[in-house]
Amino acid sequence: MNDQPSIFRRLFERVFPRMPDFFSLLTEQCEHVAHTTGLLVEFMESGEAAIGDQIRQDEHEADRIKIRNLHTLNEAFSTPIDREDLHRAIIDLDEIVNYCKSTVSEMDVLGVAPDKHSLEMAMHIKLGTDALALGFAHLAKQPATAATDADSARKAERKVEKAYRRAIAELFQGDDYINMFKRREIYRHLSNAADRMANCANTLHDIVVKMT
Repeated sequence: MNDQPSIFRRLFERVFPRMPDFFSLLTEQCEHVAHTTGLLVEFMESGEAAIGDQIRQDEHEADRIKIRNLHTLNEAFSTPIDREDLHRAIIDLDEIVNYCKSTVSEMDVLGVAPDKHSLEMAMHIKLGTDALALGFAHLAKQPATAATDADSARKAERKVEKAYRRAIAELFQGDDYINMFKRREIYRHLSNAADRMANCANTLHDIVVKMT
């Protein structure tokens, strides 16, 4: 029996290439982001320089995944969901990792140690990225379920913003202005990571609406 594809089939696949599995690609990217935010929580608990180094290494791997996903998107003949949604998800997921890296790098440069506020914000970011990973994993077979995951990620972002406001209110007491401005930069990076997380949740919800 001849198992070779027919000439017509080979020609068809050359003209109309098989659609890449973008659901798996995004899920892998989300899982990498969730791993990095897990390291961020560990860093905020311990302040260990070695964990900060791991986060910086994770950022290099995140760039590799982002570039691969963007290249796959640019080369794809067709996509299972809107190209713009895919592009936004890829970029915003990568930005979360970028802000994790910039947080630990500036803490090192500025000589700022973790505190209860940075730990609280990191924990909520971790919970939000875990929800995103679940949501993108659900898209392929249970897209409606992913809407709940998107809501969980948005709730996590709102908790980060509440923690951020409490941290700022407590920080700007007294007259240690140098410490104030140093810590404000760190809190702001964490808030920005949460903003990108919320963007991803909104994109995930948009995808669900278009699929269901």
